[in-house]
Amino acid sequence: MTMQIRPILAAMRHHKAGTVLIALQIALTLAIVCNALFIIQQRITRMSRPSGVSESNLFVIRSDWADKSDTQRIDAQMQADLIALRQLGSVQDAASTNSFPLRGTGWDNYIKLQPDQPRMTTDSAIFFSDDHTLATLGTRLIEGRNFTASEVAAQKPRDAMHAAQVIISKDLARRLFPQGSALGKTIYVSMGQAPSTVIGVTDTLQAHMTGSWAGPYAYNAVLIPARLLNDYTYYLVRAKPGQLEAAMRDAPKALFAQSRMRIIDHKDGVMSFAQVRQRAYERDVGMAILMGIISVVLLAITAAGIVGLTSFWVGQRRKQIGVRRALGATRGDILSYFLTENLLIGIGGVLAGAVLAIGINLWMVTQFEMARLSLAYVVAGVAALLVLGQGAVLAPALRASRVSPVEATRSV
Repeated sequence: MTMQIRPILAAMRHHKAGTVLIALQIALTLAIVCNALFIIQQRITRMSRPSGVSESNLFVIRSDWADKSDTQRIDAQMQADLIALRQLGSVQDAASTNSFPLRGTGWDNYIKLQPDQPRMTTDSAIFFSDDHTLATLGTRLIEGRNFTASEVAAQKPRDAMHAAQVIISKDLARRLFPQGSALGKTIYVSMGQAPSTVIGVTDTLQAHMTGSWAGPYAYNAVLIPARLLNDYTYYLVRAKPGQLEAAMRDAPKALFAQSRMRIIDHKDGVMSFAQVRQRAYERDVGMAILMGIISVVLLAITAAGIVGLTSFWVGQRRKQIGVRRALGATRGDILSYFLTENLLIGIGGVLAGAVLAIGINLWMVTQFEMARLSLAYVVAGVAALLVLGQGAVLAPALRASRVSPVEATRSV
């Protein structure tokens, strides 16, 4: 005999506290898990973004200068270092820079199309580069030409930044000139009035900025033909295929052979680009793991709560179940009763949880500039919680179905 909904609802009213408790637990779990999984998906998507760099066989060396006051000596040393690096048998090419994709920090400047614009057109990473930078990065030039050696100058950090020619990334080109090619166009990459002509456009090239705030500018990059005479410099080094470990071992030795007046940290001074990527997204990895753990724990607690409460109800209703069995109810009827009861509680919980999930997401959108939660996550979460609830109640429901009709004759 198929159990009716009315006696189930009557029993639920008799156990209001437990019913409400489980429904609220399901609602809270759904709301948190939906948003947690959405955050995990966003973090994974961000971590998998292409850098625009041929990352294999590429590594980075940071050289801090022992004497930071003599900028002429620093400039001469940088040029000598690059010659020494390019002559290594394990090295394919090398370039100096102030920053690079995925570094996390570096220079970024407002980009304007007119010198007197009151507001910027967009923001962009600024990479100091030379005629070897694109080849070292493995970034393809899709329009125009590369810098020539004669166009690469030296610049101090406090000097007004100006470059007669620049190369920009294709994403920045589309942002600045959506109606046509950026080649030959004029842009302003500093607060000054001096224009820069776009002589080349690269394929995809990621900025050094990796934070969520920098999402709109993640692929805006301007390459300036200059050596930045800073307190330190980064050397981008491309090893020959299959010789990355040898090049990472040989390159610091070659630099110290040129001059001991430098500091290369033994831990972070030399990093493969795989390590650069890992470091750039370590917070995203940590957040994804944390959200995953929270989701698993909440689901486990919810399942345990359903099992515990249903087991308690079965224990309380053994005489009632025995009476039903004595009146002709089959094992299937008893099993259906508890499954239906749990399903009704679950439906109430997931409906409240769906509203709560959307509400939490809207709050995060306004407070933390999060993306809006896709309804697909809510629908999937509702289905998952209902399946989890039915799975959790199955064991105690089966125990209830095995109650013998003789229980009706036993005293409580």
